[in-house]
Amino acid sequence: MKTIIKNGTIVNEGKRFTADILISNGRIEKIAPQISVTEKVQEVDASGLLVLPGCIDDQVHFREPGLTHKGNIYTESRAAVAGGITSFMEMPNTVPNALTQDLLEDKYQIAGQNALANYSFFMGASNDNLEEVLRTDTSKICGVKVFMGSSTGNMLVDKESVLEGLFSRVGALIATHCEDETTVRANLAAFQEKYGDQIPVSAHPLIRNEEACYLSSSKAVALAKKHDARLHILHISTAKETALFENTLPLEQKKITAEACIHHLWFSDADYAAKGNLIKWNPAVKTAFDREGIWEALLDDRIDVVATDHAPHTIEEKAQPYATAPSGGPLVQHALLAMLDKVQEGKITLERVVEKMAHAPATLFRIKERGYIREGYAADLVLVAPTPNKPVSKADLLYKCGWSPFEGHLFANHIHSTYVNGNCVYADTKIIEQGPGQRLLFIPR
Repeated sequence: MKTIIKNGTIVNEGKRFTADILISNGRIEKIAPQISVTEKVQEVDASGLLVLPGCIDDQVHFREPGLTHKGNIYTESRAAVAGGITSFMEMPNTVPNALTQDLLEDKYQIAGQNALANYSFFMGASNDNLEEVLRTDTSKICGVKVFMGSSTGNMLVDKESVLEGLFSRVGALIATHCEDETTVRANLAAFQEKYGDQIPVSAHPLIRNEEACYLSSSKAVALAKKHDARLHILHISTAKETALFENTLPLEQKKITAEACIHHLWFSDADYAAKGNLIKWNPAVKTAFDREGIWEALLDDRIDVVATDHAPHTIEEKAQPYATAPSGGPLVQHALLAMLDKVQEGKITLERVVEKMAHAPATLFRIKERGYIREGYAADLVLVAPTPNKPVSKADLLYKCGWSPFEGHLFANHIHSTYVNGNCVYADTKIIEQGPGQRLLFIPR
């Protein structure tokens, strides 16, 4: 049966207008001020609601396989659609690490059964799997992930010859986690000498500091320029790093791009006192000055996309002392709402939120026929009610880990409903089991 979403305020490609959307066979058949059809259709009254293209999150850790006590593709994809994220790209530091084409395909098989959102997975790089990486089909895989700094799972790539080989030979997009390992280890040793096993969490941005981030990011940029590689640096956390990126070319022509994450746009080191390990991420949440620098770069297009780095851990793991508590936290259910709060504050426009969370990821990764509200495109949509619902509470969380750094916060908007491939998969605070999502496809470079 066809669906008509009527009278919604569509926000798309820099414009805001009222129109109807006709959905047929999972795609947008027509967009017009008024649509009427003779056959039987399901009508959805979107009067007073915002209609946005579904968000595309280019960096999540859904923990499957091997770490499913923290989260899995089933649970986290449902949290994602509840937050208006209709497509995700997942990282390779699961167990086993996705370092072969067969292991990578295993994840696609799991998602094909269990993901309510659309999905793609990064191929993992290591110090000894270059030839396997080169087998990656760029029409079916979002990119290759290179850890140029160790993080959860420790897939560190630190051999110069391997880095040169990756940047000179890999045709796929290379996405990097950039922190200089030598600097981080030296800083950690200094704090261990001072505090023993009682390092305060407030030391996290001093251990994984500006120098560590900039040294690694600048090295990645230099390698990309040397070999004319396609580089995307994930989760920028310092103002200094933003100088590495340019805004003189349209996004589709850029070879070097960058991402900002919700936690680096929302929190600062002042929040460690209240939040503790709940906002311990790698790279670290840093100063208010760094946060403002990231915002400036996002708004002037040196930073191209907004993502989550959704990386759940159990509350018991997070409750450990700083030195043993893992880095990362859950964000997909509230990322869009967090950015819409910034619209309310006048920090960013609604049109720009749509650009950074839907249009730009689709353009940057060259995703086929998603990320925009266009006739012929997949009907991935999120309807937003511009009113508060209730403060975030554990009872409403869909994350398997069962906690959020936003607990207690009252967002200015709430997600009314989410459509994935034309199917309503979330409405009235409830998941609707219509799916699964589809594998993302990419236009080869």
